[in-house]
Formats: sequence, structure tokens, C-alpha cells
Amino acid sequence: MSLHFIKNDTKINFIGLRYYAFAFSALLILIGAVSLLMKGGPRYGIDFAGGVIIQAKFDKSTEDGQVKKVLEATNLPGLVVQQLGTAKDNDYLIRTSIMDETSTSDSVQKVVSKAFDENFAGNTYTFKRIEMVGPKVGEDLRGKALEAMYFAILLIAIYISGRFEHRWMAAGIMAAGLFAGIFVLQYFNAPQVWLVLAALVITLGLCWFLKLNYALGAIVALIHDVLVTIGCFSLMNKEFDLTIIAALLTLIGFSLNDTIVVYDRIREIRGRKTGDSLATMINMSVNQTLSRTTLTSGLAFLAVFSLYLFGGAVIHDFALAMLIGIVIGTYSSIYVAAPIIVSLTPPDSDVPTASTPVKVRKSAA
Repeated sequence: MSLHFIKNDTKINFIGLRYYAFAFSALLILIGAVSLLMKGGPRYGIDFAGGVIIQAKFDKSTEDGQVKKVLEATNLPGLVVQQLGTAKDNDYLIRTSIMDETSTSDSVQKVVSKAFDENFAGNTYTFKRIEMVGPKVGEDLRGKALEAMYFAILLIAIYISGRFEHRWMAAGIMAAGLFAGIFVLQYFNAPQVWLVLAALVITLGLCWFLKLNYALGAIVALIHDVLVTIGCFSLMNKEFDLTIIAALLTLIGFSLNDTIVVYDRIREIRGRKTGDSLATMINMSVNQTLSRTTLTSGLAFLAVFSLYLFGGAVIHDFALAMLIGIVIGTYSSIYVAAPIIVSLTPPDSDVPTASTPVKVRKSAA
């Protein structure tokens, strides 16, 4: 006996509401894009922009606010101070951007040491870790991070085309065409970031040309999730570092799981050859899997929310990105990935509007 949070015979007309959902998604992406443009792009953390990380531990009790105030007076650029563990640990992670081309980890350490010596006399401290990331390394990491997300999306497109459309050959042609396009771009020594973005555009174009509608729907939904999450982080003035990339890759997998559940139900209903239109079958599929989708997402949200509340400052931004991603990923699986298939399919007379009754057959979720 399975648990049903939402009954299987719900009759929500998701396809009829798709244009409202598309407009809402476009608005979210636009707001995020405007925020990024106004701020001159993402606010890169040390991992991507370069900088110095110092972990300092005091022997005696030290107030979190006092440590931040003392270091802010040093005018170190891009300064971020995080408390590690509990207040009793007196352990702090200090992040700062590189002051100039001649800056080194030693010069930053001297600035921090001078501030601590002048303001925390009698409170011994030790530097447990000192790391430096150069600007060139940061630039390479940005490219590699984009490359990782792109190849995740490419492999997803190939898998979905083969499994749900049985078009492994077309998926292979798409991959071959993609690598041919990238080879041409590399011939002109294009920067890695632009290569990855161009590869993404080529992939979308090939999916459109080869009519790989299921793959295109999944890719658009994943890009939607990533763009909305990045936009939210820009609005909140959060930094982008490798931790956030890990969160984005995780939410890509989470969002894809929901999408595949819906796609699998569409395939199952189409296999019955009931004569229903594609739009009707998609509505039935989304309604029948709605309970599973909401339960899975709800439980994941509660788990990540616990990390957000009690996981400490180090994992705070990762958990925040995951919280946003879970909500947006669930929304996109229902209102973007599946409905977009109908928009990509030649119109027929049985595509329901927002006021059309929805036909639903009972099926175990």
C-alpha cells in the first residue's frame, strides 16, 4: 500500500496553464538578469576571483562581531569572516580578495596578525590554515565549473533521447555535430567560457533541428533552474564559488529525477495506445505523479532546511542554493519540462486550454 499525499484522480489542467507558467519563468529569469547586469556580473568568491583564505583559532573566548569589526578596519578587499563550529570553538575562517598584483598570502597574513595583536592582546591565536588562489587559477576554475555543468546537461540530453524517444542515432548525430562545432570554435582560440556557452547553444539548436523534443524540454527546464537560482543569489548579493557549483550540479540531478518520473509515466500511457492526444496524456501523467513529486521534494526540502538552520556558516550558502533549487526544480518539472513538449509538437485540435476539463485515469503513482 503506497502513501498518497495528493489523490491520483486530481484534474489540474497543467497544459492549459503552461503559457502563464512560461511568462512567470521568463519574469524570474529577467529579474535575475537585470540584477546581474546592474552588478556587473556574478559576485565571484575567492575560488573564482582569486584571493587568500586564513583559518584562525583563538585560545580564549572571542566575540564573533568583534573579530569582524577588527578585520573590517584593515580595509582588506572582499573581506568575509565566518565562524566555524560553535561559539565555544573560537575558530574563524577569513576570506579576502587579492589586494594587488604583488599581494601574497604572507602579506595578507601580516595585515591580519597586526590587527589581532593590536586588538586582542593577551588572547593567543594560531593560523591553522593559509591558502591562496591566484587570478589565473580562478579563471580556469570558472571555465571548468561551466564545463562540468554543460557536460552533465549533454549526457542527460543523450540519455533522454534514447530512453524516451528511442532515437539513439539522432542523439549520436547531435553529439557528433556538437563536437565538430566546438572543434571549429577552438580553432579560433575562443576563451573556455565562451566555448562552453557556444556548446550549450549548439546543443539546443541540434535538439530543435533533430526534433528531440523530450531532450529539449529537459534541457530547457535544467537551464531554467540554474538561471533562476543564479538570479536569486545575485538578488541576495551572495558569492559564487565552488560550493555553489556543487549545489547547482546537485539540483540538476534532483530536478532531472522529477522530470524523468513524469516522462516515464508519459511513455507508459502512450504505450497503452488509448488514442488520447499528447496534451491529454501529459496532463494525465503530471496529475498521476503529483503526489510522488510533492512528497519527494517536500522531504528533501525539510532535510536541506535542517542543514541551512543547523549546518553552520560553511555550508549555509550550499544549503540555500539547494533550497531554492528544490522549489524551482519541482516547479519546472511540472510547468516547464513536460508542457514544453506540447509547445514543440505540431498543434492538434485536442490541446486543452486553461478552462478545458482534464481527463485523468487512475494509476498507482
